[in-house]
Amino acid sequence: MDMKDEGRLVTVDINGLRYPIRSTLDPTYVADLAAYVEQKMQLASRESPAGDTLKIAVLAALNIADECFRARQEGASHRSDLTQRALELERMLDLALGSPDPADTDAPAEGVASALARTAGSF
Repeated sequence: MDMKDEGRLVTVDINGLRYPIRSTLDPTYVADLAAYVEQKMQLASRESPAGDTLKIAVLAALNIADECFRARQEGASHRSDLTQRALELERMLDLALGSPDPADTDAPAEGVASALARTAGSF
């Protein structure tokens, strides 16, 4: 295995200590990650000035994990909203093209324009 397979060694500074990080990621990206962790460490240090380095690191990690979980939840919510909107658009297209609504097979035929007007109001 050569050096390219193992990644590059990138040295980063976090909370006054230097850490050699071996990674296949772009070194600039690794430095950006380290700067973000440094920022979170400084914030945790301000929230707990008497805390030791380990306590500050755990607080920073919890804050980062919280951000991650919230971003995941927000992403799932957006995906759900987009799925609902796509289904509604599909329904509108079916109405416009004269295809019957699979969920409403027993409904009497009505003007496409009035059905579309009601559906469009949901956007």
